[in-house]
Amino acid sequence: MSLAAVVLLATPLFGLTLEAPLLDPAADLPMLAAVQLDLSGEAELSGGEDEDEADVSPESAAEAGEHDSRAEKDDAEDDYKEQTSYRNDLIKLHRPLGIATWASMTVTLGMGFIQYYNLYGFFAGQGDNPCVKGDAIFGQNSCTGRPWPHTLSAGLTTGLYTSTFIISILMPDPDDLATGPGEFASTLRLHKFLRWVHLGGMISQVVLGVIMGTGMLGLDRANDYDTLQALGTVHMATGIITYGSLTWAGALMTF
Repeated sequence: MSLAAVVLLATPLFGLTLEAPLLDPAADLPMLAAVQLDLSGEAELSGGEDEDEADVSPESAAEAGEHDSRAEKDDAEDDYKEQTSYRNDLIKLHRPLGIATWASMTVTLGMGFIQYYNLYGFFAGQGDNPCVKGDAIFGQNSCTGRPWPHTLSAGLTTGLYTSTFIISILMPDPDDLATGPGEFASTLRLHKFLRWVHLGGMISQVVLGVIMGTGMLGLDRANDYDTLQALGTVHMATGIITYGSLTWAGALMTF
């Protein structure tokens, strides 16, 4: 039997066909359309990615970097101008307040010196001070009660000093003058160091003045003369140091 005859006989037995299967256009059209859409979508996506990659060129990246750098530079310049303007405004307040503080402290120190002399003389004993001998400056009324002239002057000085000190803390230094080289930078650093010296003196003065002026510790001249004299001496010495450091700090920035 020939090979052709075998194939013809086997075809109906095993359900084989020698013809290509027919396609149903109505049934297969949606599938074909979906395949075509999927392929076209992938092509567009691929083309879009290629275009995006093509658009980011070295020149564009360099221009973007320069734009960011210019923006940062502009922000820095604006911040510098703002700080400089703010500093100049504070200087207009700081200088007259500093002078007023110094003048008020001068009066307060003089009043304190008179009060110390009347009560304790120059290291005089309990029975040998001007108040006991009757020759107190401004009369015997200054030997009893609260020393109001000195107290009021001290209160004014404390208020002026506090305002001046706060302004000095808020004052910016956009040029970093305090950290740079040169004579002016060294002077400014010394000025700032003295600021902390007279701040400590002012705090000590207020505490000692309240203790002695209000009698909060129950001390009196009859029974605690030596203790009050020692506190008064420390109070007077602290006042001199505070006044000296404030005067020095002001002179550094004035002359």
